[in-house]
Amino acid sequence: MDIKAVFREWMPKIKDYFSTFPWKNMFSFLFFLIMAFIFWLMLFFQKENVEGTYRFALKYTNIPEDVVFNNPLPQFIDISISDNGSEIFKLDIRKKDSLDIDVSEITDGGTSILQGEQFRQLLSSQFATSTRIRGYYPMTISLETSKLESKELKVTFDGEITTSRANLLADSIVFIPSSVMAYGSKESLNNLKTAITEYTIFKNINATSQLPITIYPIEGIKFSPTEVEIYIPIVEYTEQTFEIPIKATHLPRNLDVKFFPSRATVSFSVTLDAYREITPEDFAIELDYRSFHENENGRVELIITKKPTSIVDPKISPTSVEFLFENK
Repeated sequence: MDIKAVFREWMPKIKDYFSTFPWKNMFSFLFFLIMAFIFWLMLFFQKENVEGTYRFALKYTNIPEDVVFNNPLPQFIDISISDNGSEIFKLDIRKKDSLDIDVSEITDGGTSILQGEQFRQLLSSQFATSTRIRGYYPMTISLETSKLESKELKVTFDGEITTSRANLLADSIVFIPSSVMAYGSKESLNNLKTAITEYTIFKNINATSQLPITIYPIEGIKFSPTEVEIYIPIVEYTEQTFEIPIKATHLPRNLDVKFFPSRATVSFSVTLDAYREITPEDFAIELDYRSFHENENGRVELIITKKPTSIVDPKISPTSVEFLFENK
């Protein structure tokens, strides 16, 4: 069917038909605009040797961990093609965002430069069989690599972790995996002791969590993996308070001492499981006479000398008391 002939035959008739309507000014304009677009599409789809130029991002996959490329890899490729109108239209609608280059597949055969027919076939696989590649840039990609030294490094956290009011860290944080491989020159690896994470703030953690965290990148060093999981163990805590007597040790036999006040308040956090097991007898505030008897201001700082290992963040109030010696 000759689309152009149909168009020339019917358009005058349609125009005469709509000219009889009073609302022709607005609706006839819209109608002819739509019709013109439809006919243009039909003509475009039938047209041959329609040209187009497209840019694809290059994505390199399956890169060996222990190598580095000798030359910078291009990030984009511009491809000029020609095809019939319908295929060009499909490509405009469904064009891929990137072109994958499997490095291992290309270099396993001893090839270090992607070029010529091998490169053209790779590009052709992205298009329809009827599409003709007119040209592309860059025309070659160097995949030459050099072997790197490797070193296993423990992961170290850099950042802050805060918990909600009723929760605290139950134990030390753990990384999964606990270490990563670093690849680079021997000189650069000698300066590395640990693999540090990017500075990260975890706020108001209220439950045990396992979250992704990135290894801080270092120029000239390649880490594998570049991201690990951080395991943050959280336990629910409650507050507890005891009144503890203040005692003195190593007093001379003929001397006694009185503290004002004679008792101090010890507050701490403890897990719900251990809450009922802790008693005031598990604490002691004992001051060594030899360390404070010469204090001219008559005051001594208080120290908790005995406490359970299961408590967290113990505080004492007041932090110091007055003392007075008496002869027995």
